[in-house]
Amino acid sequence: MVDTIFIGGRVFTGTADAPVEAAVAVGGGRVLLVGDQETVRASAGPDTEVVDLAGGLLMAGFQDAHVHPAFGGGQMLRCDLSAEHSVEGYLAVIAAYVEAHPDKTWVHGGGWSMDVFPGGTPTRQLLDKVVPDRPALLTNRDGHGAWANTLALRLAGLDRDTPDPVDGRIEREPDGTPQGTLHEGAMTLVSEHVPVANAEEAYAGLLAGQDHLFSMGVTGWQDAMIGAFPGHPDNYDAYLRAAGESTLLARVVGALWWDRERGLEQIPDLVERRRTGQVGRFNATTVKIMQDGVAENFTAAMLEPYLDGCGCATANSGISFVEPGLLREAVRQLDALGFQIHFHALGDRAVREALDALAGARTANGVNDNRHHLAHLQVVHPADIARFAQVGAAANMQPLWAAHEPQMDELTIPFLGAERAAQQYPFGDLLRAGARLVAGSDWSVSSPNPLWGVHVAVNRTVPEGEPGEPFLPEQALTLAQALTAYTAGSAWINHLEDVTGTVEAGKYADLVVLDRDPFAGPPEEIGSTRVVRTYVEGRLVHQA
Repeated sequence: MVDTIFIGGRVFTGTADAPVEAAVAVGGGRVLLVGDQETVRASAGPDTEVVDLAGGLLMAGFQDAHVHPAFGGGQMLRCDLSAEHSVEGYLAVIAAYVEAHPDKTWVHGGGWSMDVFPGGTPTRQLLDKVVPDRPALLTNRDGHGAWANTLALRLAGLDRDTPDPVDGRIEREPDGTPQGTLHEGAMTLVSEHVPVANAEEAYAGLLAGQDHLFSMGVTGWQDAMIGAFPGHPDNYDAYLRAAGESTLLARVVGALWWDRERGLEQIPDLVERRRTGQVGRFNATTVKIMQDGVAENFTAAMLEPYLDGCGCATANSGISFVEPGLLREAVRQLDALGFQIHFHALGDRAVREALDALAGARTANGVNDNRHHLAHLQVVHPADIARFAQVGAAANMQPLWAAHEPQMDELTIPFLGAERAAQQYPFGDLLRAGARLVAGSDWSVSSPNPLWGVHVAVNRTVPEGEPGEPFLPEQALTLAQALTAYTAGSAWINHLEDVTGTVEAGKYADLVVLDRDPFAGPPEEIGSTRVVRTYVEGRLVHQA
């Protein structure tokens, strides 16, 4: 039985480099027919819904290979700063939240951007102006730093004598007093005091995140952080509940968090969580290892030291969160157990350490189909580009970041230097060297809109506002390559390529309708494309 037909536009099937003039018939949750308009119309019955694409494009649903929807949705329900981009805007949102929630013992949320503040480091005094009477902790948009007010720092016992943790840094005033910004592991010193959301709040956050992703045309994803964290509940439980109650409609692979405070002794726990974590459309079959931080706060692991404001080498080359020897043995064991490994590897040293570990696992265990991948890849040394294909590692790109914008131009490039700055986000080189590209957003770190990511991948300019000079345009992708990374590529990384990722007869009808055909317009307008409808197994889950 044909439930729905799509006519009046073109179809990007994902099996060719350009859309085709075709219509599509869907029934029983699957694509039944991709053919000419007349044949597809003839397949319709009296109860078949006819969707007129109105000149738009039908394609496979986007799949986000690195995203945090449970946390992003939870942030939407707390003090959410992500819609603003100014000090005044942030303070207004915080003040409104404080007034609306007098019962909250903590002001908790996040979404602020480092480039809004001098040096990327907001002060406690600034936050004290709007939250003087209760502790406040707000994480930044990339999740690698937090902004605390004076009461929060005091409650956590932080003062001028508090040492920096080995995996983080406390920004300080001239006399050593904590200034209000906490980087990486230093966040935990305060966040461990934040009340954890209860199970109902965590569940509501996951469903809110799912709805938001559906509005962006995302029908499946890999959650890159499954675990419990200070101030946050274990999203594993929220996923199991949603999967068991069939409210999780998307197809999700969960990446179980590697606790860098522990060692190899945690592997049996991960095995057990994998065993119990395969319910409905949720499969916790991956392990996430965060090998370094981010370049903006100088914690991304680099082969050479960062520069200072004068362009001179410092003594800091970032942090390898997992000691390389331990990393190699952990990866060997996890690979032998059949886990996929999802690395956070942003600096060139972290990328090399991850590739070295995968090479060692391949030597020890042989070739397999675990489909390991490295996410972010901000700086990749040219000598390591070809190694992705050699060790069978996919390049998990977050293309929205590969553009000139304040965080890049003011907080990154000056401290990397010209040579390393030219090695950032080398998507084109990786593809030409045979690496498989998959794509994600890292939401709530940045927008989950895949069309914005595709825009930047193609143009290497920001999707809104004045485009400016393209950022390393030789690393640009074609529109078909970028869309394929966000669909078939991410389906492959989630071991779903046999049933999703392209528009072909027999595959699930995980589909998205766009308001225009981006292949038919200028590349500069890709980012203006909007999602009109999103379907999962033929079920309409979003309509604009």
